[in-house]
Amino acid sequence: MAQQDTEQQVDMEFIDDTVDAEERERAHRERGTSRPITVVGNPVLHQECKDVTEFDEALAALIDDMFASQRTAEGVGLAANQIGVDLKVFVYDCMDDEGVRHVGAVCNPVLEELPAERRLLDDSNEGCLSVPGAYASLARPDYAVVRGQDASGKPIAVQGTGYFARCLQHETDHLYGQLYIDRLSKRDRKDALRQMAEGTPRYPVVAND
Repeated sequence: MAQQDTEQQVDMEFIDDTVDAEERERAHRERGTSRPITVVGNPVLHQECKDVTEFDEALAALIDDMFASQRTAEGVGLAANQIGVDLKVFVYDCMDDEGVRHVGAVCNPVLEELPAERRLLDDSNEGCLSVPGAYASLARPDYAVVRGQDASGKPIAVQGTGYFARCLQHETDHLYGQLYIDRLSKRDRKDALRQMAEGTPRYPVVAND
């Protein structure tokens, strides 16, 4: 599974990322500038990103650009290294299985290890903006908890179920240098890369020269 924090964690309530979701996403997106998406093979996608240590205007501008880039690519989540930035931050604009919209940003995310009774696996299809046009079935827990910091450095905790849980796990993986295709069998990974090679991205990407 993804990385987990071995330090003692501070108890905190889960944030409510559903309040004013549309307005918050629009504000970020309208302030930001859309950037092209890096694709599998780019070195920045295959290494652990650096921790966010400065919670400043530059970070706020990056988050705005990430929301703009996510919307251009019609994604539900985006990690900073997917636009070539080596920092542990991801954004999301994702519906859960009940149709509730969640919008937010997490810096320095750590995926909490679940007790056995909460590890109910969902083997739905998964895709990635950095592997454009490819999809594969991948089993992941249908509940996830991510702890990290918000754009001001305040500790936060985010929880999700179903599709949103998959999004939280997928984006956290990115920041530790792992793509979803790295979790597939060799055969399924090869098939995903074939799908990508045979398709044409519907959004701007950075070519791997």
